[in-house]
Amino acid sequence: MKPARMRPIAALWEWQTSAACRGLESARFFSPSGERGNARAERERSARELCAGCIVREECARFAVESGEQHGVWGGVSRERATRR
Repeated sequence: MKPARMRPIAALWEWQTSAACRGLESARFFSPSGERGNARAERERSARELCAGCIVREECARFAVESGEQHGVWGGVSRERATRR
């Protein structure tokens, strides 16, 4: 039996080298414990604004959906990812 051919792991993440968020604090995209209401809405708005102009937005959102990521803003989407599955 032949072993399954492995895809290079780096290829799964290569799109990140062109991401507008590269080098930024992850706190901009992920809720700290206890964050709610206006604070959460403002943080997500800021993240979505950055994502809106990103050249790898679609790849980022697709990665989050395909990997089952449940937290944070990826490619300009967050909680609504559940409806994309």
